[in-house]
Amino acid sequence: MKSSERLLLLLLVVLVVASSSLLSAVIAEQQTCPADLDSKCDGGASDDWEGEFFPGVPKIKYEGPTSKNPLAYKWYNKEEVILGKKMKDWMRFSVAFWHTFRGTGADPFGAPTKAWPWEDGTNSLAMAKRRMRAHFEFMEKLGVDKWCFHDRDIAPDGKTLEETNANLDEIVKLAKQLQGETNIKPLWGTAQLFMHPRYMHGAATSPEVKVYAYAAAQVKKALEVTHYLGGENYVFWGGREGYQTLLNTDMKRELDHLANFLQAAVDHKKKIGFKGTLLIEPKPQEPTKHQYDWDVATTFAFLQKYGLTGEFKINVECNHATLSGHSCHHELETARINGLLGNIDANTGDPQVGWDTDQFMTDIAEATLVMSSVVKNGGLAPGGFNFDAKLRRESTDVEDMFLAHISGMDTLARGLRNVAKLIEDGSLDDLVRKRYQSFDSEIGALIEAGKGDFETLEKKVLEWGEPTVPSGKQELAEILFQSAL
Repeated sequence: MKSSERLLLLLLVVLVVASSSLLSAVIAEQQTCPADLDSKCDGGASDDWEGEFFPGVPKIKYEGPTSKNPLAYKWYNKEEVILGKKMKDWMRFSVAFWHTFRGTGADPFGAPTKAWPWEDGTNSLAMAKRRMRAHFEFMEKLGVDKWCFHDRDIAPDGKTLEETNANLDEIVKLAKQLQGETNIKPLWGTAQLFMHPRYMHGAATSPEVKVYAYAAAQVKKALEVTHYLGGENYVFWGGREGYQTLLNTDMKRELDHLANFLQAAVDHKKKIGFKGTLLIEPKPQEPTKHQYDWDVATTFAFLQKYGLTGEFKINVECNHATLSGHSCHHELETARINGLLGNIDANTGDPQVGWDTDQFMTDIAEATLVMSSVVKNGGLAPGGFNFDAKLRRESTDVEDMFLAHISGMDTLARGLRNVAKLIEDGSLDDLVRKRYQSFDSEIGALIEAGKGDFETLEKKVLEWGEPTVPSGKQELAEILFQSAL
């Protein structure tokens, strides 16, 4: 045999051995059925998925701050009582179906990066059912008993409204069954009124009456589905309720239409006996250049103008707050002091990035400020914390779904513990109280009662002379706050 032939034979042997080893590794690693409804597993007993969707992940438990187990809670101990309530009742955590199970990792510059093992690449009803089962297994293992959804995320569009509604009914029937088996229910539902091309000019603010009517029909169905599933709230996020330019926009007419749409939703809610809270989720822009519910204050003014303040509360999303030029804490306090704080979409943005990155909140200081508003509000029920947050594009392991939620839940739990420390210490509250103590005087009480007329106040100034203005003690306030972290 020639040397060249011997070399070729050796190369072939190496390739065969390597291929055999690779195949053995793949077979050993595969512990569930392939993502193909036509495939048979376990002797062909079922045409659907067999076994667990997350076979390598146990139920997530609390192990305390010293634990080194990434698949364990370090700070969130759901049955532990803090400030008079169990942690689970302060938090009321929820999984967002769209980001968690429909997020693909795609962005404007790149194709999808996530290929979950249960996905078969279709948008079929069969795939939607399998995805729903995976979703409920995920929540059970995570220990979360609430979820949120858009109608079009859980069920595929049909060729007609009738077909689309029938698809939704099919998936909702399965969701109802799974809820009965797990005691998991929706925190809230909503209608997806921004993705389909028909909504390119908006839904309730579209200049086309047929689109307005279609959006109304879609919200009608979504409200009914949320009610049927036992949802506690219903959210309106108007991603395209705004404008790209005022040159072709009749803003007054669009705002009037939006108000009429929301009033019709209130009327239908009452007609079907839905007792849940209607929530509006402000956002300043993206995808529109300007969205009509820019921030909490703008939304409050809109509700006041159109006589809707008693019918709606606010779902504050932290990343939307920063996009509008505010902190999440500011938006929460604005909603709280006006009796509008109903729910929180728990996420955050990147200060170096100017768009809605929907990251899981991991900043302990931010979480502490968020929880301070929640505690002052007496909690969020019937609202809660919905993780409107997604894995990073580069995070592609199934385990990452759990790690992200564990991190977000632990961060907010740690924030709650920090608030308890601040309240127990009392120094920060005392600093704030002392800063306003001059209004605890007789004249201060008169002013706060709305009876401080200018003539009376002028006489007081002539009597007192130039006021002495004390220090604001901002640095001390920051030290006291940081000491709890």
